Amino acid sequence: MSQPDERGTLWNLVQSLLSGVRFGQFLSVGIVGLLFDNAALFVLHGLLEIPLWLAKVGSAETAIVVMFLVNENWTFSRWGESSPGELLKRFLKSNLVRVGGVAIAWTVLLVLNGEFGVWYPIANNLGIGVAFLFNYASESLVTWRVHENE
Repeated sequence: MSQPDERGTLWNLVQSLLSGVRFGQFLSVGIVGLLFDNAALFVLHGLLEIPLWLAKVGSAETAIVVMFLVNENWTFSRWGESSPGELLKRFLKSNLVRVGGVAIAWTVLLVLNGEFGVWYPIANNLGIGVAFLFNYASESLVTWRVHENE
């Protein structure tokens, strides 16, 4: 009895992430998310003076909602069923998998701003940049499961 080739399975996962078009689309959507995140962070922290750690939670969720909608209708429009139930499941899954990316971005923001005095918008953008690859892999493989339909 032969065992499945684990290296082949891992290679299939890696290959599914190497789509230049999808990566470019995800990056473009990420830039839109970055703009929404920064705008919400400015309103919440800069104008309303909500503590930075809490304002980042609100700004991140704002960006996640916007990016999910754009990714659903553009980047990953070929993947996933379009029923309301399936859409809701993907939205909840997207929020769940992005917790890791938000934790990365949030940590970078707070460390750079709090420990090194980096201005919060710059620290926020650096944190988002660090979390980008984690988010791309997570969304591709977990939320939209592109490796199953390639």
